[in-house]
Amino acid sequence: MEHAPAWLINSLIYLSAAVIAVPLSKAVGLGAIIGYLAAGIAIGPWGAGLVNNVEDILHFAEFGVVLMLFLVGLELEPRRLWSLRRSIFGWGALQVLGCTALLMLVAMACGVGWRLSLVGALGLALSSTAIALQVMGERNLMPTQSGQAAFSILLFQDVAAIPILALLPLLGASSGSNEGLAPMEYAQAAIKIIAVIAGIVLGGRMLLRPLFRWIARSRTPEIFTAAALLLVVGISALMLLVGLSMALGAFLAGVLLAESEYRRELETDIEPFKGLLLGLFFIAVGMSIDFGVLMASPGAMALVVVGFLVVKAVVIYGLARHIQLPGPERPVFTLLLAQGGEFAFVVFQAAAGANVFSAPTASLLIGAVAVSMLLSPLVLVAVDRWVLPRFAGRKGPALEEIAEPQSAPVIIAGYGRYGQIVGRVLLAEGIPATVLDHDADMVEAARSFGYRVFFGDATRLDLLRTAGAGTARVLVVAVDDVEQSLAIVDLAREHFPSLPIVARARDVTHWNQLREREVMLVERELFESSLRSARSVLEVLGQPAHVARQSTMRFRQHNLKLFEKMRPHFKDRTKLIAAVKQGRQQLEEQMAQERAEREKRRGPDWSGQ
Repeated sequence: MEHAPAWLINSLIYLSAAVIAVPLSKAVGLGAIIGYLAAGIAIGPWGAGLVNNVEDILHFAEFGVVLMLFLVGLELEPRRLWSLRRSIFGWGALQVLGCTALLMLVAMACGVGWRLSLVGALGLALSSTAIALQVMGERNLMPTQSGQAAFSILLFQDVAAIPILALLPLLGASSGSNEGLAPMEYAQAAIKIIAVIAGIVLGGRMLLRPLFRWIARSRTPEIFTAAALLLVVGISALMLLVGLSMALGAFLAGVLLAESEYRRELETDIEPFKGLLLGLFFIAVGMSIDFGVLMASPGAMALVVVGFLVVKAVVIYGLARHIQLPGPERPVFTLLLAQGGEFAFVVFQAAAGANVFSAPTASLLIGAVAVSMLLSPLVLVAVDRWVLPRFAGRKGPALEEIAEPQSAPVIIAGYGRYGQIVGRVLLAEGIPATVLDHDADMVEAARSFGYRVFFGDATRLDLLRTAGAGTARVLVVAVDDVEQSLAIVDLAREHFPSLPIVARARDVTHWNQLREREVMLVERELFESSLRSARSVLEVLGQPAHVARQSTMRFRQHNLKLFEKMRPHFKDRTKLIAAVKQGRQQLEEQMAQERAEREKRRGPDWSGQ
């Protein structure tokens, strides 16, 4: 491949490394981010040495972070963003200033000069937006209280990048670097920044929707995708021109389009580019880890990494308590923000250029940030496996786990979308119910609406007894998880054999498993709503309402009879398929015969013409 272009060889290297490392990492439970970082280390200067131009790749791959912020912005309508203003500038300022102050004090106590302490603390106080948002997306944490708080803080950090960079020339050690900008030039720069942001907001509201509507009329999907990318690239270039964060500009563009009718299509078009570039960014971070600096001074590197992680964790955990995050969410929230961030690379390189500190010091700090980004997902895995289970166990009583015996006639196990409907109907009828749910977020959300919900796992016999299973008249099993549902049923059947059970079945297999346990009152998810949709389709096609209702009710009756007929054979695939085919044929013949009789008596009920 001597004559192959460089981009082809590099693409082959990056894609091969990612395709091999990421599935292996996920297979052993370490997650995709660790896979990308490991791939970067393997192909980088300190691995196989297949790629050496790390800086160029890192700058290009940062666009993945930009696209990610654009997609996050698409999920936030302007009203919702405005509602976060206090958390952004309140909690965000507390995190950045608190971490900076404590890190600076610790560094100065160790004999480090105040300039180096201040700039080092400012850079280390920032967190990795890429890793934090990726982890929150994988764990669906964005809608949670901790997810919203973490996002607000990360957004403030992007805003804080502007004054941090502006401060560096003023802290330079040489006289030349202290010249900086004149007050008038600072004022002009500020006016330019305000003008660009105002232009993006006003122009976005007036031009973006008509522009996308015009492009959509061309019915050329690839041009719509190109326009979406052009929007992100153009706004990012504008922000960079005035010294602002590209990611902040992309986020602003996303917010402007959050109420647009093209939001979902934009998400679909941008998502593949975001995923690939973000993966490339993590690979570049892995390649950027300077193991030479690490091996030259391992003690100093370990001291810096452990020191700043511990100091930031103390401040951030205190902040989590101050803003009253739920206990089980605090460890993950702390870890996501304790690590160093990609913007620290820019800060430390700029600081070295401004003679705030030497190039070797900058390399040490950059290496420490990169190592923290590598360690953070690993520590997160350890916390998931060994810390959170114990943590949740200790926090159960704080969430009011049932302590006193209950006497309500109905027990509802699981208060998700299914259990809530059952509970609300009972509440409207004045019938009390004892509700159990093991999801702390769900418990808090339900209580905020005034519902009496207890934190507890209904698969525990002691909690089921305390909930009143011995005297209750009905047990409603409405949990999402199939295995947990069956475990609750088995427990109730063994210890409370006379307690009637009404259960929710996620699918046909679950329905059969419940019936096998002699649960007679089973309702399948989506079955009734699907029938109502089928009835609506028949009516739209011209069938009279009463005929459409009769058709769907007849299908319902036949389907239930067929399920009873199939139940003895649900573990025998051959007999099951035969029963389904026979039942379908009988239904088609019956419905055809009834249609013929209706048409003979009254003429056609509907017409497809």
